[in-house]
Amino acid sequence: MRQDLPEPESTDQFARRVSGALPANTAGWTLLLEGDLGSGKSTFARALIRALGHQGAVPSPTYTLIEPYDVSGRVIYHVDLYRVTEESELRYLGWTDLEDGLRLVEWPDRSPGLASRADLRLSLEYADPGRTATLEGLSDRGRALVTALENSPDTQSED
Repeated sequence: MRQDLPEPESTDQFARRVSGALPANTAGWTLLLEGDLGSGKSTFARALIRALGHQGAVPSPTYTLIEPYDVSGRVIYHVDLYRVTEESELRYLGWTDLEDGLRLVEWPDRSPGLASRADLRLSLEYADPGRTATLEGLSDRGRALVTALENSPDTQSED
């Protein structure tokens, strides 16, 4: 599913659409956020966390690597793997301890095995104007979510 994001507000709107399609229980879900530096990964993650109900600041996990949020009983982990150099480092981050929540993972290419265990991949690219987002289902439930979004009445995708 492709979505044009010509302005920052478009990213917020798209994040709200994705949040509305997520199930109430997102424990164990993983959304990979891919794209070049500055392509909007953190912007989308912040917008999604807010759309799921978080009030307040949403700092970048660049230095902490993991920023946890408890939003109305739903746990969300914003993970930044930019500084991870080997997939084995995930063990030291406590990756398995994050299975109780929704994991939003920036720079998943630092851990190539993640794609085989993820539900969704959001690829962001520069476009004129703004960005283009491509949302892909990687698991059965991820594909079902993308299909639901594609079939929703407010879809503005280009395929």
